[in-house]
Order: sequence, then structure tokens, then C-alpha cells
Amino acid sequence: MRTNYAYHRITFNKLIDLTISSGSRRCMNACSVYDLLRDIKDPEFPNTLEDLGIVSEDKITVSNDTVTVYFKPTITHCSLATMIGLCLQTKLRQELGQGYKIDVFVEPGFHEKEDSVNKQINDKERRAAALEDPALFAMVEECLAEPEY
Repeated sequence: MRTNYAYHRITFNKLIDLTISSGSRRCMNACSVYDLLRDIKDPEFPNTLEDLGIVSEDKITVSNDTVTVYFKPTITHCSLATMIGLCLQTKLRQELGQGYKIDVFVEPGFHEKEDSVNKQINDKERRAAALEDPALFAMVEECLAEPEY
């Protein structure tokens, strides 16, 4: 259950209209983007990215047609940081369509190879190449699968 503070953030946070690929309108703000990402499963642990504190609403911004997400890997040498970023990018592209600029970054200071990870997850060709690998694609699909309650 959300606290009153979170309720006020939802109520007063600026909403941005985004048109998804089907042509329908969708109001987006940091809270609604966070709701799209919170249940993504961690590729290593049996928890969600929300459970592990990897994603948080205060590290998401929505401005016009740009969505920016900063995430914190669990450790500074996390070998799956690129996979987490790929999952975040993939989920947002599935939900928002290709017409929007989506930036996903490791929060500054939270990974030893932050620049390399950021380059990998924000480069269209590198993302496409990663998703062509059957093993990586299967891992992304598993992370994005709807949670079973």
C-alpha cells in the first residue's frame, strides 16, 4: 500500500501525454513508468528490481517524448548490469512504442564500468545484436514475464 506521500506525488506529479504506436493516448509520469518497471525480475536473484532497490521512482524522469531511467546495480562490479539495463530498455520499448527516446543509465558511481554499460544499453545496434542471441533473449523474456502471485 502506498503512503500518503506517494499518493501526493501521484496526484501532483506532472503528467506527460505520450502517443503509443497504436495511436491511443497515454498519460505518463515517473510513477506510471515506475509501475511498468517495478515487477521486472532480477536476472540473478529471485526478486524484482523493486525488491532489490535497483529501480526507484525518484530516479525516473519523463519530459515531452523522453523517458530517462537511472538504476543501481546491487554491487559495483555486477556482471549482469547490462542485462538489467537491456530488460529495462526492452520493457519500456514494448510498453511505449518506438517513437520515444528512452535513456537507461547506471546511476553515477554505482558500477565500475558505468560508461561501458551505459554505452551498451543505449546503443540500438548493440541492443539488437544482444536480443538476437537466443540465450540472452530467453533471459530477457524470463525477467519480463508477468509475476505469478
